[in-house]
Formats: sequence, C-alpha cells, structure tokens
Amino acid sequence: MNRALILAVVAAIGLVIASATLFTVHQTQQVLITRLGEPVRVIREPGLHAKVPFIDSVITFDRRLLDYDAPGEEVILGDQRRLIVDSFTRYRVIDPLLFFQTAGAAEAGIRGRLNSIVSSALRRVLGNEPLLSVLSTDRARIMTEIRRQVNEEARRFGIEVTDVRIRRADLPEENTQAILNRMQSERERVAREARAEGAEVAVRVRAGADRERTVLLAEGQAQADILRGQGEQEAIRIFAEAFQRDPNFFQFYRTMQAYREAFSEGETRLLLSPDSEFFRFFRESMPVALPAGGNAGNSGAAAPAPAPAAPAAAAAPAPAAVPAPANGTVAP
Repeated sequence: MNRALILAVVAAIGLVIASATLFTVHQTQQVLITRLGEPVRVIREPGLHAKVPFIDSVITFDRRLLDYDAPGEEVILGDQRRLIVDSFTRYRVIDPLLFFQTAGAAEAGIRGRLNSIVSSALRRVLGNEPLLSVLSTDRARIMTEIRRQVNEEARRFGIEVTDVRIRRADLPEENTQAILNRMQSERERVAREARAEGAEVAVRVRAGADRERTVLLAEGQAQADILRGQGEQEAIRIFAEAFQRDPNFFQFYRTMQAYREAFSEGETRLLLSPDSEFFRFFRESMPVALPAGGNAGNSGAAAPAPAPAAPAAAAAPAPAAVPAPANGTVAP
C-alpha cells in the first residue's frame, strides 16, 4: 500500500516536472526563453521543446502580420492646407529578443512607439506634398516613402513594417465650406471663360455673315441698278419712237401721267392760272355753255374738238374731269 502511494506521488511529481519542462511552439508563434528575467534563446521552429523547469520562462510572440490602426490626426500639407489623416500599419515581429529588450514582453508596448513613428513619418512626407498629389496617382509614391521611413525606425524595435496606408483623408470641418466655395468659384471662372470664348466665336461668325450679307446686297443692288438702267434706257428708246410716230398721243399720255401723279395722294394743292397749259385737256373736255333761249346750232360758237383718245394698252385711265375754279386753285 505504501509502495503504491509512493509510486503515485513520484508519478505526480514527474508530470509536474514534465509539464514545467516541456512546451509546444505552434507554426504561428516564436518563443523567447528567459532565465530569471534574462533572455536565453529564441525558438522559431514549431514543435515540442524543453526548458529548465521553474527557472526558465516562455514568452510567446506572433509570427503573423499584425495591424495597428492609428487615430486620425491633423496634418499640414505642403500647400499649407490642413488634412485629417486616418492611417493603418501592417507589421510583424522579426527579432523577439530586440523586441523584448526595447518594447517589453507585451505587444501593447510597441503600439505607443509605433504611433509616434507613423505620425512623424506622415508629417514629414505629407508636409512636402500638395493636396492634389495626395488625392492623385502620386499617392502610391507618397505611401511608399512613408513606409520606408517608418520601417527604418521600426527596425530598432525588432519589427518589420510591411505596409502603411491612408484609410481616409478628410478636410477639417471649418475648412470644408471654404474649399467648396473656392471650387465653386473656380468652376464659375471656367464657365465664364467658356462663355466668353463662345461669345467671341459667335461674334466672329456673325461678323462674317454680316460682311457676306453686305457684299451680296451690294452686288445685288449693283446688278439691279444695271438692269434698271438698261430698262430705263429701253423705255426711253420706246418713248422716243412713240413720240416720233405720234407727238399728240405722246403729249396726251405724258399729261395723263402727270395728272395721276399730282392727284394720287388726295391732298395736293396746286396754285396755277386758269389758262395754264397743265389744264389744257381739262379745258378741252369741258362742255360749252349755251346762251339763254338758244341752242348750239344758232349760237354761232362751235364746241371744241374732243381730246384724242388714248389707246387702252398705252395709257392708264385718267381721272374724271374737274372744272377748274376761277381763282386757279384745284381741289384733289
């Protein structure tokens, strides 16, 4: 009975010693062994390993990529514009011993220092870049430079920075409206320039059209004057031939034209003597007054000969004959 108890106690002590001696390293881990607080060795190979029980301690570090999300901070760019930058960092522990000596055993110890490193690199690089570069394709170049600077400083803590990215870049709230107003003013300026260029082209096209119109009208007027002159020449020739054939008819026709032009408006006033040649055809068409108690046969005065009739195709119809008043004034 005592022997079985002793074996049980020995087995229990052996299990305790074995559990304190043996430990497992996973594929995603790397281990730093410390003895009484002093680092002894680093184990990166996965599997079962041993240590001095009750004296050595095992500190585990993750071999995978770790992420750190930096809080948003205000950065002044190269063109003196302010920008709220929200970034994140991807890193991994490559030297557990150096990490333990500089940042401690916990991963939280590196976050404060990583925050200052990333913030300093962002301010240095973005402080030399304008806003358009940050928002354009140059952003990849900017982030490469930031990652390089952060990685150089982070290696002092036993970590390797694989990537630094800007998740979001916003303008400060107090500057957003001013930037929007400036953008609106710029768009309005571009619109005014486009309208001015369009108005210039319109004026140029309109001027060319007016010039062409003036040239066409001048050429048309010149051609019309030529044709009108030729027509007047032909009319004068015809009138001359008609005058040579029948002078009395020509005189009658011209007089009828004068009557039509003189009395066409309806408000014409002529001051002429009753025996004026202008009223010759009026006088010839007036009836002769017969003496009282007699007739035309025994009066001894013969009626004047009627005016020669104008051919219908050669003259316009004459107005009705109006007796000329005694004072020489003719009513329309």
